[in-house]
Amino acid sequence: MRHQGRITTWKDDKGFGFITPNGGGEPVFLHISSFSGRSRRPEGNELVTYERVTDDKGRTQARKVAYVGERVEGAPGRSVLPLLFAAAFLLFIGAAVIYGRLPVAILGLYGAASVVAFIAYWADKSAAKRNQWRTQESTLHLFALLGGWPGALAAQRVFRHKTSKSSFQAVYWITVVLNCAALGWLLSPYGAQALETVRGAI
Repeated sequence: MRHQGRITTWKDDKGFGFITPNGGGEPVFLHISSFSGRSRRPEGNELVTYERVTDDKGRTQARKVAYVGERVEGAPGRSVLPLLFAAAFLLFIGAAVIYGRLPVAILGLYGAASVVAFIAYWADKSAAKRNQWRTQESTLHLFALLGGWPGALAAQRVFRHKTSKSSFQAVYWITVVLNCAALGWLLSPYGAQALETVRGAI
């Protein structure tokens, strides 16, 4: 059963707030991860529909939250297309290494950066749940820019973290484009020459 109410309290830095049900009643706890689909982040005073559930401690929480007029989706940020893109990208890197177009270190860099990014997202998600010190978004974006964007993408889907904040997603995909552009330069004649120069110096 779906209910309707208004977000009367919202703490954006902590990613949670409360919904006051239409017709009155006790406020219902709302976490940003409970939104259905890639909705915009709330600012407060929005009308929403939601399902009410009770956690292990008997507290009422909102689930599958959607702004009034928006279609309810089953699971936010679950599209497999971005993950397929990331997998195809890593396969491309592996093929380039096999055929000698890129050094093995580049594949290792992407792998290590992806692991670090995945752990950073996990830590930030855990900190958000405990209301502890959060990882700065600029740090998460830096990991993505340095080659960890496949791991960051996987973490976003696994932990359902940062998928509903449009401004974060916009910057994230900019880092992906910049990283891919840098890789494309390395595969160009100029980039290949630069890599040979570095190899010779080493």
